[in-house]
Amino acid sequence: MSRRRPIRVLLVDDEPLGNASLRGLLTEHDDVEIAGEALGGHAAIRLIRGGRPDLVFLDVQMPEVDGFGVLRAVGPAAMPAVIFVTAYDAFAVRAFDVRAIDYLLKPVAADRFAQALDRARDALTRTRDTDLERRLRALLDDHATATAPANTQLVVRVGRKDVVVPTADVDWIEADDYCAVLHIGGRRHVMRATLASLEAQLDSAAFTRIHRSAIINLRRVREVRRHGIGGLTVVLLDGTALAVSRNRRAQLMEKLGPSY
Repeated sequence: MSRRRPIRVLLVDDEPLGNASLRGLLTEHDDVEIAGEALGGHAAIRLIRGGRPDLVFLDVQMPEVDGFGVLRAVGPAAMPAVIFVTAYDAFAVRAFDVRAIDYLLKPVAADRFAQALDRARDALTRTRDTDLERRLRALLDDHATATAPANTQLVVRVGRKDVVVPTADVDWIEADDYCAVLHIGGRRHVMRATLASLEAQLDSAAFTRIHRSAIINLRRVREVRRHGIGGLTVVLLDGTALAVSRNRRAQLMEKLGPSY
């Protein structure tokens, strides 16, 4: 039986030490061949298009053209199998998890590296991971939404007038059928907007969704109360207490920081 050809790998990092680290980890795997190394996004685009590697280890944080820029330039349809490599980046890690795209955190541990490489091997035994293109397109959409400029003002209807409200003044927002209710200093203002559309417009560093029907201004949090087994309730400066859903707890605590 003939030996299957090695997996041709491209290493992409703007720091030579980053590529050297991955190169060292790859020496433990004899079915892999390093097809090239790129120092930065521009070189990566050129080598992916011209060298047609089987697998790319792609750094996310790079100057000029980052990992998402490389993906956008090459295009999801033409992208080889890819494992993203990142120093901890809150957006990237959440997005990769949601889209089931494999990634490695720097510094890369040998066991986690081997696990990611095994997954890539499995994917490459198929002629084409038909789901990969869809997941990469969704990842780019997520990134575009997350990096879009955030709104600093919202327009609400007060009587017969439209009033501009700074988003910094909003305490929290709740869903009400097809509308959203802004709570501002004890007053309620109804907007014809969904909570999802407002979430996409607001600064993700200042606001976070804690429940399918509630978004809070993180600067209005007075305390977080723990109860039961893993239960959380947020108490705002005005005394409003809001429950945090189970699948939103980790994101909330990450944004609030270590003091909580």
